[in-house]
Amino acid sequence: MQTSYNTAKPFIKWVGGKGQLLQQLERQLPVELFEEEFTYIEPFVGGGAMLFFMLQKFPKIKRVFVNDINGNLTDAYKTIKDEPEGLIYRLKHLEQQYLSISTEDNRKDFYLEMRHCFNEEELTKIDKTALLFFLNRTCFNGLYRENSKGKFNVPFGRYSNPTICNEEVIYADSELLNRFDVQILNGDFKQTKEKINPYGLNFFYFDPPYRPLSATSSFNSYVKEDFNDDSQRDLAEFCRRLNELDNVKWMLSNSDCSAKNPEDIFFEVIYSGFDIQRVYASRMVNANASKRGKLSELLIRNYTASTKQVSKTEEYELFNEAI
Repeated sequence: MQTSYNTAKPFIKWVGGKGQLLQQLERQLPVELFEEEFTYIEPFVGGGAMLFFMLQKFPKIKRVFVNDINGNLTDAYKTIKDEPEGLIYRLKHLEQQYLSISTEDNRKDFYLEMRHCFNEEELTKIDKTALLFFLNRTCFNGLYRENSKGKFNVPFGRYSNPTICNEEVIYADSELLNRFDVQILNGDFKQTKEKINPYGLNFFYFDPPYRPLSATSSFNSYVKEDFNDDSQRDLAEFCRRLNELDNVKWMLSNSDCSAKNPEDIFFEVIYSGFDIQRVYASRMVNANASKRGKLSELLIRNYTASTKQVSKTEEYELFNEAI
């Protein structure tokens, strides 16, 4: 199938995806990335919006390492890179099965059967990835969430005509992952430090599970391991260690807790001394529709952007674009 790199985009819906923020993130990147060869490292790859943007925008990238603690997700990246045809074959079969079911109750039964299979049966990597795609397209709000036992537990989504197999995106993503020979790691974010190129420029982008804005808004259960405040502090310390290296620049996204509660300056404290900016996004994943909407997020860097800073007028325009 003929395709082009510019159709590459996230193959899965992932909470906190950066698709709508890419224009704002691009403005805050180090100017050196436009001029020098560099290694790109993303320790929390998630849905991959930033990854696919960087691979399309920066031809001078020479080495790429992405990591995530979610093994089902990293296996999906490996499957798309190595076996796109087999994945597409399985997804088309699942799509045909699902769309041929005429009633919502029967579709729900099929969904629950596939969810049980995903959680309980021994599957090949490609078969499990196909089920991951299916569940992501047909579950409630396109969430990925695990319970304390590591089981996917999102309920049925009631979509009338979901696209389960997007062949064009899968092939485009596969081509891009292979063009740059993206290395896909599964484990703790700290292992990515081993991939730093000691002889050239390195750029890290961190998009960890966000710190909840309130006790009732917590959603960081992508895996059974909780990413709590101690984990956030551990990440901040990791960033401080990276800052000691002259050839490493990093940028990190997280929730803007002080916008919700001015007394909650958690990130301002643990990232004191670094550059902190605010960007604007629209968050659509919430069971309560009234709680979805526009939010500010923090963007933290160990460098000061050399590019033109966003004026108040431009900031307002970008804010409106995010709505």
